[in-house]
Amino acid sequence: MADRPVTQDMSASPSSGASALAVLNGLVAKAIAILRAEGERERTQRDVVTAFAVRCTSAALLYLSQIVLARWMGSYEYGIYVFVWTWVLVLGGLCDLGLAMSSIRFISHYRETGEPALLRGLIRSARGVALGVGTLVAAAGIASLWLFEPLGTTYMLPAYLALVCIPLYALTGVQDGVSKGFAWMGVALVPPYILRPALLLAGMIAAHLAGLPMEAKTAAAAAIVATWSAGLLQAILVNRRIRKVVPAGPRDYAFATWIAAALPLLLISASELALQSADVLIVSRYLTPTDVAIYFAAAKTISLIMFVHYAVGSAVANRFAALGARGDKESLRAFVRDAVHWTFWPSLAAAVALLALGLPLLWLFGPKFVSGYPVMLILVVGYLFRSSMGPAEFLLNMLGQQRVCAAVLVSTATLNVVLNFALVPAFGLLGAATATSASLVTAALLNYLAVNRRMEIDIAVWRNVGRR
Repeated sequence: MADRPVTQDMSASPSSGASALAVLNGLVAKAIAILRAEGERERTQRDVVTAFAVRCTSAALLYLSQIVLARWMGSYEYGIYVFVWTWVLVLGGLCDLGLAMSSIRFISHYRETGEPALLRGLIRSARGVALGVGTLVAAAGIASLWLFEPLGTTYMLPAYLALVCIPLYALTGVQDGVSKGFAWMGVALVPPYILRPALLLAGMIAAHLAGLPMEAKTAAAAAIVATWSAGLLQAILVNRRIRKVVPAGPRDYAFATWIAAALPLLLISASELALQSADVLIVSRYLTPTDVAIYFAAAKTISLIMFVHYAVGSAVANRFAALGARGDKESLRAFVRDAVHWTFWPSLAAAVALLALGLPLLWLFGPKFVSGYPVMLILVVGYLFRSSMGPAEFLLNMLGQQRVCAAVLVSTATLNVVLNFALVPAFGLLGAATATSASLVTAALLNYLAVNRRMEIDIAVWRNVGRR
């Protein structure tokens, strides 16, 4: 009898080892299945991993380039550059008229339904609109600066130079959408998110070695080279891919349908840009360029959390559209639950890491920048709450609910602007962070209600724990 416990322990050990080995083999098999994209779910997971890897690499490059700019230029000149580049993001992001996002939906739909003529017409139209409108906006902006001189003299030359970026910035945005419609995640993401910041950094290093002044105008000139080079290379890659998968033939155009779907998405893009940029622009209205620089560094540091949200959304959008076109509601619900988990838990891990490293990360920009840490503590609430609902905006847009999504984002963008104007004069940087965080929470709650009522899908992460 005394030997029995020993016998049981000895027999338990091989069993435990076999169990651990089975788990390990299962994980390896799962990883191989994802890499090989053996099924639709695995293919989408591979796209998520690709998008996340690209966005993480992009985050590192962007962060490094912004640190270099802040260190070499000083907080004042860096603040001027932040201001003019934010206007490029706003204006360039609107020039596709909503066709960048709607292209994902329509390309997926036309491929499912076998309508290559409409597919060819859409691709040409979307790219032509983005480039044409971008050129007109840049020309109008340059003319306005020349005629009215609305900015102080320190801003004028950097603003002139920054506006030159808009046509190719707009083209890159719509090519991003076209590539996502075909699930070409590398072509969609690498040029704007890796190549462009890498070229900007290389341009500033070259300027520094050449002894050029490290000022906002130099950074804006480097941005022109980076934006145009990345956009043109992406255009070449997209053209090559399209020739392989879309046979040559006639083009059909459904402008009324495309514009009807795109205009709400344009409102969505404008609202998203307001949520992302209104705080920076309003801070620049009331505070100094140095304050703008500090706020921008803190906000962009904690907003790295959102790379997970956008990476997942970019990867799953075309499958949302495909499942919607098939009418497969049960598969859609299951896939949405996956997307919610893929979004929230990595975002939570990223938030913990960024807050733990927040002070040393801000110090890399310069000693003054550590005063922006409280901004990170406030903004993280909004970003995490938004992540807890998964890529809700992508779901609404891909399933024809873009008007609802537009109403949500227009309302919250308006709230963001109003709160920023109310709080920034009284509370400075903390007021801007509070306004933006409150707006993000409001947007997430309204998206939750919209998806729940319109599609009968519960997207809140706490309602999907343990469910697949």
